Amino acid sequence: MTSGIARLASRGQLGLRAPAVSVEVHLAAGLPNFSIVGLAETAVKESKERVRSALENSGFEFPAGRITVNLSPADMPKEGGRFDLPIALGILLASGQLACATPLPECFGELALNGELRGVSGLLVAAAAIAGEWQARVAHARACTSMRAPTSMIVPAANLSEVGLAAREARGAEHLLQVCAHLRGELLLPAACDSLDRPATAMQASTDLTEVRGQILAKRALCIAAAGAHSLLLIGPPGSGKSMLAQRLPELLPPLDKAESMELAAIAAARGLAFDPSTYGRRPFRSPHHTTSAHAMIGGGRNAQPGEVTLAHHGVLFLDELPEFDRRVLEALREPLETGVATIARADWRAEYPASFQLIAAMNPCPCGHNGDATKDCRCSGTRIANYRSRLSGPLLDRIDLRVELAAVPAHELLFDSSAPRNELEVTAAKQAGIRESIAAARERQLARCGTLNAKLGPKAIEATCVLEPAARRCLANGHERLQLTARGFHRTVKVAQTIADLEGVEIVRVAHIAEALQLRRALEAPPEVAKGSRGP
Repeated sequence: MTSGIARLASRGQLGLRAPAVSVEVHLAAGLPNFSIVGLAETAVKESKERVRSALENSGFEFPAGRITVNLSPADMPKEGGRFDLPIALGILLASGQLACATPLPECFGELALNGELRGVSGLLVAAAAIAGEWQARVAHARACTSMRAPTSMIVPAANLSEVGLAAREARGAEHLLQVCAHLRGELLLPAACDSLDRPATAMQASTDLTEVRGQILAKRALCIAAAGAHSLLLIGPPGSGKSMLAQRLPELLPPLDKAESMELAAIAAARGLAFDPSTYGRRPFRSPHHTTSAHAMIGGGRNAQPGEVTLAHHGVLFLDELPEFDRRVLEALREPLETGVATIARADWRAEYPASFQLIAAMNPCPCGHNGDATKDCRCSGTRIANYRSRLSGPLLDRIDLRVELAAVPAHELLFDSSAPRNELEVTAAKQAGIRESIAAARERQLARCGTLNAKLGPKAIEATCVLEPAARRCLANGHERLQLTARGFHRTVKVAQTIADLEGVEIVRVAHIAEALQLRRALEAPPEVAKGSRGP
């Protein structure tokens, strides 16, 4: 056996980073042995058997002797089946069974036993890293008009549409033999820019706010939350429309831009979710069950994967039945709500995931759900109601900007009026379009004024950008004293009032804006009272 060495480029994955990995293959004489070194987990080490079968079933000779594969850097964990293809190509190159006529691109892919290439997760993160490095080299060379990127990466055909969002020069293959033919110059693999039908960023609305009957105050609060990226808590009896309202918030928000869409696709890839072109460019709506653990909510596990707060980035995180969530899960939300980042620390490395989401929560006013309901008697005592609401800590409630109490919708608002004119729905649709336009305009005012949305402003930025008339200042001082607001609650009230002013298109915050902001923060400030018809303590 002739000794030889080959080196190919690939990439690992650490959170939302794709560090470069050099796949080095060395063939040497000696007793048959196949070893993989470089902090490889079990799935990577099992590639020995997949590679052996794939080479033999593709008509190649598996070398007899010592085969050593080094995945460098040696101190970085390697996982998954993405290194199967570069390991197989390295063996073919080192043994002289493959000669390349083109520069070697970065290679990814899991091999089936018959040599077929199967898709792997997380390749969009690698594609974005490769595209960023290529753009940096082009900028450094100052030859953007004359330089053309070579094949940047070879991936399984199943991943081609995904990686094509970032690396247009990526090429996809269905079999190991196709990759070898491409490297010899005998076959040109299809490129992502040729095969990808890019989905539209703007998605057609699938839910409509006008489908919600009644609940005028809740609709108003939902529009304010959409305009300023504020958090919202809906409190009401079962069937009052809390979930229905929350599901319609993403459709009120402006469409994502290209960078935001790419970031969300990279987050899904880092989580290991399959790429779905139908959801690309659409704001996420995550609704985890109340039995969700803290690791699933914030992120973590063995590989420190992103959690629900990160999957809801640039979108909505809806927590239904809020008091039923574990206390540790709710308290873990406090830091991401303030910073917009979820930090996961491990003994050997640290990961930070973006978590700029809008929190929409819903809860019943009491365990039976009918405290304060005029149509049904509450069966809960005052002590049970207090214990139920005490599951929500003060610091968490202090971070929720808007709190709205909903009543049961009366029958006359639920019944469809068949005698209504045919164009009533058209008028309603026009109002819906007007709501979206006013929300988009309010967001543009905020971005032009301070570069970010109101909910994300710090205390100094609030003082520098929010202009209150004298009467509004007095109203705010009185509300601060009556509701006993904390400093955080005080600033968040001002931010909500500024958003209301932005919706109206005025620059100065007036008394009416402060009064409405205080009204929308009153729920749950005072201890619950025993409702009419309750059993008492």
